[in-house]
Amino acid sequence: DTSDPNGINFFIIQGLANLGEKKLILFVILLLCYIVILAGNSMIIFLALTDPKLTSPMYFFLYNLSFVDMVYTTTTIPNMLSGFLTDMKTISVPGCFLQMYFFIQLAVTSRAILTAMAFDRYLAICNPLRYTTIMTRPVRLVLVAGAWGFGIFCTLPATTMSWLRPYCGPNVVRHGWCDLSSVRQLVCGDTSVDNIVSISFALVALLTTGVLILTSYVLIGVSISRMGVVQRLKAFGTCAAHLTVVSISYSAASFVYISYRVRIIVSVLYSALTPFLNPMIYSLRNKELQESIGRTLIPMHIKSTINDC
Repeated sequence: DTSDPNGINFFIIQGLANLGEKKLILFVILLLCYIVILAGNSMIIFLALTDPKLTSPMYFFLYNLSFVDMVYTTTTIPNMLSGFLTDMKTISVPGCFLQMYFFIQLAVTSRAILTAMAFDRYLAICNPLRYTTIMTRPVRLVLVAGAWGFGIFCTLPATTMSWLRPYCGPNVVRHGWCDLSSVRQLVCGDTSVDNIVSISFALVALLTTGVLILTSYVLIGVSISRMGVVQRLKAFGTCAAHLTVVSISYSAASFVYISYRVRIIVSVLYSALTPFLNPMIYSLRNKELQESIGRTLIPMHIKSTINDC
């Protein structure tokens, strides 16, 4: 029985139910991705908190981004993995809206942290003499708190409106998780105001962060153009990893709104893509981080060799 006197008391997550035998392949791929996401981002958090040489503000923002990425993927991937193993995946109404809220909020928060990182790179390159006096610990904390606050501000109105709407059946969500637009289609009533609010806040989230990141890089570009070749390469090297992550994040977001079946697969891959690639990109592009990994892993290897002896 799908309903009580007040309406629906659970949702069925249809997701990728029609994939048949391909479900197992997707399950294995997604599971491996999730393991890499947890391992890679945990490593960055561990190194940034324990290595005394990784004290620059960039690593403070990086481990905050890694934490957000881990929680962000945990809101959907474990649930999807269990859905691949069952014929019918259900979720309670409060559980569905909590998943919806945290998925959107953490996606916005990660973009806001990427914006703070762009500001950090701008200061480091365009204002190096005042960098350490401006980017103090209180300023860093305010920027990260602001990123979380911005995420809440952009998410709460649309998800609250959806939560307060009546749901009287059907209760099948045509997505891999409780996606806001997919759940809204199940509302018994007019949702045109909800759509306007949702689109407005999505535009605020994307345009505010996008414009600020773009502005930072335009100013960085102007500053780099006045430098010598050696300085130019060094400056570009400090931005390369962040610029790569930003490019992937925003280009992947633009591909989400396509046909239904493809949209779900793309959404699943998109939700895992940047958290999956972030640790790899920063590890490959950042010499300090590579050295830190070396310093951490080599003593562990020596310790295990001694124990074996």
